[in-house]
Amino acid sequence: MNFKRWLLIFIPGMLLCTVHSFAQFRKYSNEFLNIGVGARGLGMGSTQVASADDATAGYWNPAGLVNVSENPTVSLMHADYFAGIGKYDFVSAALPINGGNKTLGITMLRFGVDDIPNTLYLIAPDGSIDYNNIQSFSSADYAFLLSYAQVIKNDGEKEFSWGANTKIIYRKVGTFATAWGFGFDLGLLYKTPTWRFGLSARDITTTFNAWSFSFTDQEKQALYLTDNDIPIKSTELTSPSLVFGGGYNFAFSDKFHLLAEADMDFTFDGKRNTVISSNPVSIDPKIGLEANIHNTVFIRAGASNFQQGLADGDTLNQKKVWIFQPSIGAGFKIGNVAIDYAFTNLANQSSPLYTHVFSVRIDLVPRNKDASSKKVYIPTLPKADKPKTGKVYIPL
Repeated sequence: MNFKRWLLIFIPGMLLCTVHSFAQFRKYSNEFLNIGVGARGLGMGSTQVASADDATAGYWNPAGLVNVSENPTVSLMHADYFAGIGKYDFVSAALPINGGNKTLGITMLRFGVDDIPNTLYLIAPDGSIDYNNIQSFSSADYAFLLSYAQVIKNDGEKEFSWGANTKIIYRKVGTFATAWGFGFDLGLLYKTPTWRFGLSARDITTTFNAWSFSFTDQEKQALYLTDNDIPIKSTELTSPSLVFGGGYNFAFSDKFHLLAEADMDFTFDGKRNTVISSNPVSIDPKIGLEANIHNTVFIRAGASNFQQGLADGDTLNQKKVWIFQPSIGAGFKIGNVAIDYAFTNLANQSSPLYTHVFSVRIDLVPRNKDASSKKVYIPTLPKADKPKTGKVYIPL
């Protein structure tokens, strides 16, 4: 089956799934999964669906995991959110098998906010305020992605691959609430020496979160006295989405390359403030660049989150203009270790919060055998030169 036939089957099927899901589910959930991972991708404006080629591909497009070298690789990232109030962490690993034609991946993400004040008991039964009754709790969201990728066709010049994710979501808010969720992603990738095209269908079965709540009698009483609802169970649903991207690698010389990529995010959960906005579908474009100098130094830039907003300082005319979210980044690679940096906005245009993001990628290259295990050659003297005592002489 050639590439065009795969697309003719895959794309309409995904669109039918999203339209069917849109008719039934319209809730947002698991927004922490839309932040992005890896300083490389964030520095390029989150344009990675066609160019992710390391362990981060499990997040961006699982089909890209086949581009991992023949050795296992690990990626790690940390970022502060809202000036250090929130912590965002990511770790992933990719293990090529079957000569690199298949790859297994595992990804873990955590977004957490610690030391949240619990003011349920701030007001004592007699109506007085007692600040000693304030306790703290944590809220954390976890996602675990189990990935599989496989090459469908590779003739040396063109490569076509597919990949899939199984997502497990765990969310916890203090001792009050927990949620479990499950979902699936599918991805396609087509590459030539210069061109690359990627397609990622996320939450194709509509990822859900099933919440359960646990309150003590004292907590229920405090909620009741303050006119708060006491939840029992609830379910959140994440509508399917599509990300399509294309990139081109400009090879100016053997030592300098420039990768340009443009992605489009298709959402089906109602109107959004995007370049193309409608009830059936909204489209959000993104662009990114990466300059590769001798495969050692990397310089990146990107633009995303195009939307209409008020011009700076315009509080009278309320004139709307197109604004976007810029990002920049850099990286360097020494041996089997790559360190990347990005300066980007992890919030949104209405409340921009630019932060520094660092990530590390390590290729687990097998070590050489210890010198002690190697055979040691000990020279011996010719027979004519051996001592007459018959003792073995080993020169030092």
